[in-house]
Amino acid sequence: MSDLSIVIVTWNAKGVLLDCLASIEREILGRTDAGRLDVETLVVDNGSVDGTVEAVREGFGWAELIALPENVGFAAGNNVGLRRAKGRHMVLLNSDTVVLPDALEACVRHLDAHPEVGVVGPQLLNPDGSKQNCIHSYPSLVTEIVPTGLLETLLPARYPSKRFEHAGPVEVEAVLGACLFLRREVYEAVGPMPEDYFFFLEETDWCYRIREAGFRIQHLPEPRVIHVFGASTKKKIPAETRIEFHRSLYHFFRKNRSDGQARLVVVLRVLKGLFYTLFGWIPGVASERARDRWHQNLRVFAWHLRGCPDGWGLRPVAKPKEGA
Repeated sequence: MSDLSIVIVTWNAKGVLLDCLASIEREILGRTDAGRLDVETLVVDNGSVDGTVEAVREGFGWAELIALPENVGFAAGNNVGLRRAKGRHMVLLNSDTVVLPDALEACVRHLDAHPEVGVVGPQLLNPDGSKQNCIHSYPSLVTEIVPTGLLETLLPARYPSKRFEHAGPVEVEAVLGACLFLRREVYEAVGPMPEDYFFFLEETDWCYRIREAGFRIQHLPEPRVIHVFGASTKKKIPAETRIEFHRSLYHFFRKNRSDGQARLVVVLRVLKGLFYTLFGWIPGVASERARDRWHQNLRVFAWHLRGCPDGWGLRPVAKPKEGA
């Protein structure tokens, strides 16, 4: 059994994926010291059409490649890799990350030293070295009504974030799925990632269930991993990505809060969308970036007005079953 199974799900992100694999090769596989982790790396390709499969086979033959015929989503793709994983611990690692020295080792050491901790996440960095917010709090009516920045500033213990320096491990509700470590016992006790989400909040829902099962979740401020935030989807198809976030948000509320709260959140989001559609961009005054943001808001608002239908966003329309 290896120390760590690295599971990477990718979709049309060949460039950043190759950088990610190169960093694993450099920081772990290229070392010969006794402290080097024994790792296995599983790349799950979600039906890419950009040459990802061929590039991985040619350049990184040490990685186990699982080529799926279509995009099954983030959670389902990770579950394919998790089912194959043989490590004592497992990490979900985004294709748009770069592993820095000792990052993976430090997280494994922490899990080994603290058996009551089920999940940890390192500090994620932007390419320029600045910190990303990689801590999640569960969505609630409070987080929908009160600006996140205000909650994090006034109640840092309840809503921890990158706004403050942390001297050591921080107890959190969830960590970002871009780099999420969990021990095998957690996977065996709680089960795979929830596949009722296509993209967004699946790791938050998973962490919700992991905490309910009695495991602690911690953010580790010292280990660091670069995350080219949103390189694979958000920058390419921003409106569709935002629609998918809204779809996942409403599902989280229906699943873990109540139908009434979910309906209220939809109303709040529609009103917010109306405001930004009316006042988010003034031609000739606002910047080009503001104009692009306005167009994204308009598409998300139109999706709401149409009743949040399938066929918008990233999730493919379900194919009818044979004989139906």
